[in-house]
Amino acid sequence: MAESFLDFVKSLGGRGNVKTVNMAQLEAATRPFGRVTTNESLSFSSNVRNRSAAVSLIVGSENVRDKNLTDKQKSILESMDSTLEKVKTYLHNAPIMCVQRTVGDNDSYNPKCTLYLSTQRTDNMRQAYLWANTLRDHAPAAPGPDLYEVCLPEWPENERQVLAFPEENLTVILGSDYVGEVKMGFLRMAMYNAKSEGMLSLHAGSKMVTASQKDGQTKRYGMLFFGLSGTGKTTHSCLDHGLKKKGEGVEILQDDIVFLRKDGSALGTERGFYLKTEGIQPDTQPVIFKALAGPDTLFENVMVDADGKVDYNDLTLGGNGRAVIPRESLRPHTNDRIDLPSLEELDGLIVAFITRRMTVLPLVSKLNPAQAAASFMLGESVETSAGDPKRAGDSVRVVGTNPFLVGNKAEEGNWVYEFLKRNEGKVQCFLLNTGGVGEIRDKDELGRSVVKQNVLRISIDEMSTMIRGIVRDSTQWSTEPHFGT
Repeated sequence: MAESFLDFVKSLGGRGNVKTVNMAQLEAATRPFGRVTTNESLSFSSNVRNRSAAVSLIVGSENVRDKNLTDKQKSILESMDSTLEKVKTYLHNAPIMCVQRTVGDNDSYNPKCTLYLSTQRTDNMRQAYLWANTLRDHAPAAPGPDLYEVCLPEWPENERQVLAFPEENLTVILGSDYVGEVKMGFLRMAMYNAKSEGMLSLHAGSKMVTASQKDGQTKRYGMLFFGLSGTGKTTHSCLDHGLKKKGEGVEILQDDIVFLRKDGSALGTERGFYLKTEGIQPDTQPVIFKALAGPDTLFENVMVDADGKVDYNDLTLGGNGRAVIPRESLRPHTNDRIDLPSLEELDGLIVAFITRRMTVLPLVSKLNPAQAAASFMLGESVETSAGDPKRAGDSVRVVGTNPFLVGNKAEEGNWVYEFLKRNEGKVQCFLLNTGGVGEIRDKDELGRSVVKQNVLRISIDEMSTMIRGIVRDSTQWSTEPHFGT
């Protein structure tokens, strides 16, 4: 069914009810639905404010399809054929907008994205506009697969679902107007296809760091920051860590998804960052705070008062407020490059697995290759408002801290372990706990999780200082008797 439906989707471009738009047309159509802030940027709101993980389903062969389905997912699967028929009938008549963009900017792997978005509710054009600003212009001749997505935000709420067919390069989103669903739908397919190119897809930020060493010389490192949304991945990918000595500095490359190659290079994916705005402060996140103040920023579900002033601390609209910022807004810490160079071109690669634990985990641990591979496979952290607001704070385990992996997870872990062993000495690995210590949780009489003793949190500045110590090689390490790190 998916294959025949994909053939239909590919034919949509020639239909009279489908309008293909360029970026200028998309901006002109979307701008009237935004509120203008005091910084001349635009702010929008959506009805759905996080990914719909509970009603998402990966469909396909034994190698890719979801196992251990919930009752809701089983119901979605049982009705899938009839649902796609309904969608097909609807697409014959509904007003549809077609937007095309490209993932990556390199000479070997650039998936091309075609989004068919219903404009039954014209304000939903925002969904395409914000997503389109994360990628570069459509490059049909660039090497890479063609990816397709159908999004019908006005689909009945009780039938909301996300159907991903990675083997067909197709995703169908029904009943969600959340920009992150469109963005990650395409990136999930791009990550699946990257496997056939011998690459490992990482839910990680990347940057270059030049740091002074104890002998007075400088070294140039690549850095990868793994982490679930809301754990500090983007924050620490976009900090300068106080590296202000002569010759020091950082170059921000990516904040979300990269494709790691066996030579240690990592291909970037996006030209715009889709980041959480919760609690951003000028003193602890100055680079991001300054970028957010630019007129090209696009906000979603962020509090803007009657005078147009943005408030990152007011979470009345939810804890998953977002903004799309062009990488150019992060200058002088960015340039046109989005790819991390190979190990041959660097003094080393520093890999940081960011978790957010609240009980007894040390704030920074240095890992050997086996421990690092185990950390990758465990993917321990806590749920955040980006995934499931109802479970925010609960412990979770997600392999690779990547909720968008498709296929055999053991293959991913073995890839990581073999890469780290092969490059032992050139690649250093660390586990960063951006949570804290001392929290005690219990259940109330209704079975809800409650905090009996609050966590003693680590501040962003303190963690940034520890990272500075790592890249300057000024930290002294000792064996941790309980964890063996």
